[in-house]
Amino acid sequence: MIALSLVRLIEQHSDELALGLMRKFETSARTADLRKVPLEELQNRSYEIFRHLSEWLLTKSEADIEQRYARIGEQRAAQGVSISDFCWGITITKDHLWEFLQRQGFLRGPVEIFGEMELLRLLERFFDRALCSAVEGYEQFFHAHGVERITHRARASL
Repeated sequence: MIALSLVRLIEQHSDELALGLMRKFETSARTADLRKVPLEELQNRSYEIFRHLSEWLLTKSEADIEQRYARIGEQRAAQGVSISDFCWGITITKDHLWEFLQRQGFLRGPVEIFGEMELLRLLERFFDRALCSAVEGYEQFFHAHGVERITHRARASL
């Protein structure tokens, strides 16, 4: 299974991937609110995804992903991270993985393309569920605290 070998490659480079992702978060205007989260916490969360990607893609249930990311969404809401910055963080993470695989030169012939498509499907499924569950976590946080949240970006456009 080619997709599994690509996932293993990601897991083997989890430290490098997590550090590179932190640099992107630190320099992107779209993830400025993520700087409210302690760097070590963000790095550990990123490392966890990269290091255990095969578990997240192949063995964790939808309920596992939903539960985990709803909690993370609640945490980020409590930390004052805007939902848009959080969503950009997930999108940048997904793009970061894809860029890594492209740099490794794996995405070449028909067999690799099939593996690439298989991996893309698994990654899309994981990140889509993580994103939606995290947004639900945000909603739960604000509902529990009786807060109607308007992000700083939304306020600026009013």
